[in-house]
Amino acid sequence: MKPHLKKTWCIRKVDASFLARMEALLWLYDQPHDPNVPVVCFDERPCFLIGQVLDPLPLTTGQVTKEHDAYTKHGSRALLAAIEPLTGKRLAEIYPRRTMKEDTHFCQALTQHWPQAEKIRLVQDNLNTHTRHAFYRSLPADEAFALAQKFEFFFTPKSASWLNMIEIAFSALARGCLNRRIATKAELRREVLAFFQEREAKGIPLNWQFTLPKARDKMNTHYQRVYPDNSKLRIT
Repeated sequence: MKPHLKKTWCIRKVDASFLARMEALLWLYDQPHDPNVPVVCFDERPCFLIGQVLDPLPLTTGQVTKEHDAYTKHGSRALLAAIEPLTGKRLAEIYPRRTMKEDTHFCQALTQHWPQAEKIRLVQDNLNTHTRHAFYRSLPADEAFALAQKFEFFFTPKSASWLNMIEIAFSALARGCLNRRIATKAELRREVLAFFQEREAKGIPLNWQFTLPKARDKMNTHYQRVYPDNSKLRIT
């Protein structure tokens, strides 16, 4: 993936803190695969339950499916998902809500899905549930401490979700699964989990192309704004 850099927010929000977090992630993405210390990208997104008012017209050869503009709303669910970019290994689960409890439960599931890992390097954003104290709000202290030791957290810069590779998986999900109306939580869970499991079975990895040298070159104006001598980092 080659992220699209939007000057409208880069000019306003790229500071030393942004660069520090971005460079930590780009360094991390460049590390060779280590099954004992896997790099796993994690995030959540809402999934809305949308029903039909009228059944779509029957599908005929050479025509696309046609459905009525009217629809019914049946609430939403929270999708929590993770991917190991270098191997394509994935994990996803649907929850009624997105709170510290669900975050803790999913992190427990991560340790079971990567049982060989001594420590999981977990990439995530700055949501208030993405903290170690979430474990202590959801588990006895001894269990919370043990779970926290299994993770090393890496955080994206603020307003930079594009640096989390799980967004690539979410984009594929939106195109290949959530591009139609799904009315019930049972159907949503079945369809979403089947989508993730199929891609995991195929071992589809993510090809990240935005490297640290490229960042220092393409974003050098912002680097110089933070520290003028960064001009020497230009490649071209």
